Amino acid sequence: MTTQPIEITPSQSRQAARVQMLDGTYWSAPNGTPLEAYFKQVYPEMVPSVRPEGTPDECTVIAALVDGILRELSYPINRDAMVRPVLLSDSDGLRIYRRSLSFLLIVAARELFPGSKITIDHSLPFGGVYCAVTNAGPFTPSDLEQIKARMNDIVAEDAPIVRRITPLDTVLELFRERGDEDKVRLMESRKKDYLVLYELHGVQEYFYGYMTPSTGYLTTFDLTHDGEGFILHYPRRSEPNKLHPITVLPKLRSVFHESSKWMRLLGIPDIGALNQTIREGHARELILVAEALHEGRFADMADAIFARQPDVRLVLIAGPSSAGKTTSSKRLAIQLMAHGLKPYPIGLDNYFVDREKTPLDTKGEYDYEHLHAVDLDLFNDHLVRLMAGQEIQLPRYNFLNGQSEIGDIVQLTPEHIIIVEGIHGLNPELVRAVPAEKVFRLYISCLTQLNIDRHNRVPTTDVRLLRRMVRDTATRGYSGLQTLARWRSVREGERRWIFPYQENADIMFNSSLVYELAILAPLVEPLLLQIEMGSPHYVEAKRLLAFLSWVEQLKDTALVPDNSLLKEFIGGSILRDYTPGKPNLDHAE
Repeated sequence: MTTQPIEITPSQSRQAARVQMLDGTYWSAPNGTPLEAYFKQVYPEMVPSVRPEGTPDECTVIAALVDGILRELSYPINRDAMVRPVLLSDSDGLRIYRRSLSFLLIVAARELFPGSKITIDHSLPFGGVYCAVTNAGPFTPSDLEQIKARMNDIVAEDAPIVRRITPLDTVLELFRERGDEDKVRLMESRKKDYLVLYELHGVQEYFYGYMTPSTGYLTTFDLTHDGEGFILHYPRRSEPNKLHPITVLPKLRSVFHESSKWMRLLGIPDIGALNQTIREGHARELILVAEALHEGRFADMADAIFARQPDVRLVLIAGPSSAGKTTSSKRLAIQLMAHGLKPYPIGLDNYFVDREKTPLDTKGEYDYEHLHAVDLDLFNDHLVRLMAGQEIQLPRYNFLNGQSEIGDIVQLTPEHIIIVEGIHGLNPELVRAVPAEKVFRLYISCLTQLNIDRHNRVPTTDVRLLRRMVRDTATRGYSGLQTLARWRSVREGERRWIFPYQENADIMFNSSLVYELAILAPLVEPLLLQIEMGSPHYVEAKRLLAFLSWVEQLKDTALVPDNSLLKEFIGGSILRDYTPGKPNLDHAE
């Protein structure tokens, strides 16, 4: 059989690029046409400035994946590519929306109140961030109404947000002229000789991550006066076309105030200051002081429990994944023993119902995070009997066959305090048979984190994810990719079973450590670099690597004390195999 030769002829360079959209259709436009123009033509209902009602919804396009790489809508297409929309209801889309909205706020405030400097601080669970004016008195409600009106004017104008690649020398000159010392400090760690700045109404700012192409996308927001600062209110992913009601969270607020006090005490307001401290050789001192602050909080918690003796017999510890609950429970137990109390831990996992009785999730799989995956009747019966000094036989859950088996026989004395660590610790339904005065609840989470600078937040969720990646690789044999793949379902469980109950806590403990990113960065970086282009988690890995590139690394993990909460994740904890004292009883006779 003869094969016809393939004819190969010279060709001119094409002046048009061809884009394949999600529905399989192909569209051509001249080279250099921005992504936004394609969406305006092909899917006008996804672009607020084209759609008649002009309001964002779950189908609003905010950015796009171009051959698997996240790109902003101003990105010019110069070659054939496959394009997938990134929506406001996607995590990356909402990040871009929030970041662009923050820029809009800063520009509007600067136009009305020249010289004002706004700090974008901690996030709030209903959808918003707490903000403060750092170089003047707080904005009044009337000031905020003016700023909001100006923001709406700029939105109606659909003003362009322009991306500019700027030489680092020019950037530093700009920041020094404006007195932006946080950004000047940060630039000392910059390894490239340029920086991407964004410009809106003549104001140039650095933001870590992409922006919307113009202000017309930013129609849903509010400003609310709050104490010494205010709240920038924005939508949540689940309902991107509305604002959720503002919820008063006094205990969470107190943690944020305490964290701010710690930052001032340590003199570390941002990552640039952390980097500076490390470069100047003061890392050891910083670590020791940060750990001393943690130890003081464990002592405070033990004091609060001791003050409620002899009533309190049960301590419930809850918090999201990688909050440091295990180490926290052990350090608290040691502090309780210093008060003459006898902590006794009970594993909630041992009270799982038999596997076939476990509730199913929406995918038809066993949902071990569901409240009713726990045998609540047996758990409550045992707690009541233990606190009454009666003898019980604990269950032991066999994770291999999914069956409950017979465990130890236990009887406690009046000096014993039961400690239970688990996802449902703040849910009143967990211990419905135990009188309220006998229960002390602790919520433990990484509630704050150093920001990159005054305008660029580091989500605490990211820090917990980094902790988990390092721990899972070291102790469970998971790759970074496997941890990333599980993270979404973990977060869904937290939103359902933990966060709604956090204000039920008697005390909230912020488990973040001001120095931990410097220790985590060199450990997690190789794990993220192993995630290849084409993976559905490549964009997330690249995003995490980008923010870690700002962190001065501390590779000497021996600097971290051996009882530190951080050692739960990086390894080497002296508390790993420690179990608080058990009853001095012997039933083997």
